[in-house]
Amino acid sequence: MSLAIHRARPDQIGLIFSLICELAEYEKLTHEVEATEADIAAALFGERPLLFCEIAEWDGEGVGFAVWFLDFSTFSGRHGIYLEDLFVRPAFRGKGIGKALLADLARQCVENGWSRLQWAVLDWNTPSIDFYKSLGAVMMGEWTGCRLDGPALAALAKRAP
Repeated sequence: MSLAIHRARPDQIGLIFSLICELAEYEKLTHEVEATEADIAAALFGERPLLFCEIAEWDGEGVGFAVWFLDFSTFSGRHGIYLEDLFVRPAFRGKGIGKALLADLARQCVENGWSRLQWAVLDWNTPSIDFYKSLGAVMMGEWTGCRLDGPALAALAKRAP
């Protein structure tokens, strides 16, 4: 059995979108998926992409992914990676694939002089929390995620000067 990780290619958009839908199902968030394959393709492979994806293949079969983008720390003065989604199909868990995807992102951070790799995890997802802690990740309990979307986003936008 062999594991390979590589940057996603345009011909893999079907796989990527399938993994997004499988992740949404796992997180009980399928009702929030509005994106289409075309949306994801444009974000990943458009003229100036700001979103990136690493694909994990097990014996040539696409079994997982890491979707990420650059963020920035004003304190360190350097970029970092924000991991938007990490997913490995259930049948392939326990083979080190998730760890390998995270290690690949960590390598990219180090090689590029970026200061950090960060992400969020749902508070009920104990298996993932335990996995992340085993890698040395620190749960940032003093931070609370915030989001504006839908009507609240539109309402605030109307208040812009």
